[in-house]
Amino acid sequence: MGAERAEELRGRIDSLAEAAGARRVAAAFHDYESGDLWDIRGDEWFHAASTIKVPVLVGVFAAVEDHDLTIDSRVHVRNQFYSVVDGAPYRIDSSRDANSEVHSTIGKTMKLSRLAHHMIVTSSNLATNLLIDAVGLDRVQRTLDQLGIEGVELRRGVEDERAYEEGIINRVTANGLVQVLRLIEEKQAISAEACERMLEILHDQEFRSGIPAGLPDDARVANKTGEISTVAHDTGLVYLKGRKPYSLAILTEWDAGKTSGRRDTLAKISRAVYEHLTGTNG
Repeated sequence: MGAERAEELRGRIDSLAEAAGARRVAAAFHDYESGDLWDIRGDEWFHAASTIKVPVLVGVFAAVEDHDLTIDSRVHVRNQFYSVVDGAPYRIDSSRDANSEVHSTIGKTMKLSRLAHHMIVTSSNLATNLLIDAVGLDRVQRTLDQLGIEGVELRRGVEDERAYEEGIINRVTANGLVQVLRLIEEKQAISAEACERMLEILHDQEFRSGIPAGLPDDARVANKTGEISTVAHDTGLVYLKGRKPYSLAILTEWDAGKTSGRRDTLAKISRAVYEHLTGTNG
């Protein structure tokens, strides 16, 4: 990609961010068709929100690959976890969780595979914390380190408010998320079979208002969104007819209380990248 075209895309994304009132935007992609790597503020850290669930998924399948767990292992479903700050117990707020099926199973067990599905596809926070506990927080981060992934930090479970108050957050960069997706697409994150299973889960994603919304209807996207009070993100692999795929991460930060236009901005940035890579317009 020429320097002039790269700057044009950066300018377009900055204009979209400014028009929407975003405080900060970062994006990165790797295009398998051209081999191009590109980013705008790709190494800046953002609160991960639910995009951290893709690295957690990698950690879960690494534990399965190492035979510490099996994909059919049954996990006791409970809603009590312990803060990394002081061990104080906390619960996932069911009214804020995107999925009710996992909560309805409290006191019973669910298969690891089903929890992994809900962690990604319906973004269940309860499923995420159950998986982190089953695998181990340090074990997941160690897997990421062993894979050479930079730009991803898993430091606590979801909704650990005591940790949040102490400034302990899960963080990602756009380049880091693209690296995770590349390892999955290239079948380098653990085994090829594990990567295929992870892709199947990501393709089932129910939240499509970000990257997918900026693409043609026939595009296939394996993605994971992440949205809380001040951030809205999406990261995914985009498969278009007649060309090789590309991996993309879009991270956005907003003023507290600013909720309108956030997902639309993700879609518009996705569209800008699509038009840039395919040479289409409008």
